[in-house]
Amino acid sequence: MQVDYAIIGAGPTGLGAARRLRELDCGSFVVLEKNAYAGGLAASFKDPQGYTWDIGGHVVFSHYEYFDRMLDDLLGADQLHHQRKAWVRACGTWVPYPFQNNIRHLPAQAKWSCVKGLLPGHRPEGVPTNFREWIHSVFGQGIAEVFLWPYNYKVWAIDPAQMNTAWMGERVSVVGLETVLKNIILEQDEVGWGPNRTFAFPAQGGTGEVFRRLAARLDAHIRYNCGVAAIDAASRTLTTTDGGTITYKHLLSTGPLDLLITNQLTTAPDAMREAAGRLKHNGVFVAGVGARGRALHKGQADDRCWMYFPESDCPFYRVTNFHNYAPANVPGADENRAALLCETSFSPHKREDLSQLMDRTVKGLDTVGLLAKDAAVESRFELTVDYGYPIPCLERDQALRTLQPWLEAQGIFSRGRFGGWKYEVSNMDHSVMQGVEWAERMMQNEPEKTYQWS
Repeated sequence: MQVDYAIIGAGPTGLGAARRLRELDCGSFVVLEKNAYAGGLAASFKDPQGYTWDIGGHVVFSHYEYFDRMLDDLLGADQLHHQRKAWVRACGTWVPYPFQNNIRHLPAQAKWSCVKGLLPGHRPEGVPTNFREWIHSVFGQGIAEVFLWPYNYKVWAIDPAQMNTAWMGERVSVVGLETVLKNIILEQDEVGWGPNRTFAFPAQGGTGEVFRRLAARLDAHIRYNCGVAAIDAASRTLTTTDGGTITYKHLLSTGPLDLLITNQLTTAPDAMREAAGRLKHNGVFVAGVGARGRALHKGQADDRCWMYFPESDCPFYRVTNFHNYAPANVPGADENRAALLCETSFSPHKREDLSQLMDRTVKGLDTVGLLAKDAAVESRFELTVDYGYPIPCLERDQALRTLQPWLEAQGIFSRGRFGGWKYEVSNMDHSVMQGVEWAERMMQNEPEKTYQWS
């Protein structure tokens, strides 16, 4: 088989690229997907008990008009819209997100510790060299110890001291002493920060419904259960896991960049392999706990979207009230059923016994009060994702500056959440647009805007 464009992966980036190629009247392309389904990390599954689960707590929000138009085209009226209601559990109480804006909810001693850390003379004044130091210099020791240090270790599965500071942007809310004191004294909350303060969600089928519908329109170009075993960059030929060969002019790889270099490319130089070895990632254990019976929050129906957990009394770093995203996420759209989507990270720096995590998750849900007292757990869905988050480690940017230009010289473009390995542009909309902009670069010589490795 010979094509102009070969695309590895039918996730958001690969499908975004394929959609844009077809819009630009290109028919000479193929999408190779190792799984039997589309969507990648944005896929969704229905378990035998009838609960729908995402691979983690996805929400649909956008920085792009193209993505908005695509979503409306695919879902139309089959989408729901929500106002973010997120909370943090710390020091035995619940604090509205962003935590650093709303510390007035903490017990008195913890509240004072957070304020004290923000006072003049209590924060380091030197230029921070890593993310841990940046947290200390911006927020002070109190907020760092109560929330930001333990939470970031829990989600990234690595010490924040091993992470750079280039990725944060709109990911971390920065707050000053004046705002903190004002919110405490006036007893007011500040919850509107961030790009995901409002978000959309499919009315049925989970996040994966977006990409099932998109893939259905591109079905003639997608080969499922067809992974890539080897890539010969010199001859621009790849070998598939079913023994086929495909010759291409340009290749878009949306799988993990490190595996592309070490497992698929047949003649990657030692310098490239060494650079790929400097990239770091974590894994995520996704646990879906379906229960008959919903817990209350402050004596009322729990209308929260998701919650963060920095402390060690539960294994997960985040829990999503998935039943609040769409009634169809629970069997029979039953208002008395709860779908609790829990995420726990792991890595060589934070090892977890995966065989015990589901039991620990259910116990943790009870500990933090997210299971109703009379709840009957009727579903336990679990999925282990070996590549969960691309970690913006200290070595990342130099590794990308080594790998990406060499790949492009071979006619290979690595994009997407793990193909590009830049967490700051790996939301769903970013990932789709990386594919769209790659297609425009190939067909129209337009520069890519979302993904930059230099």
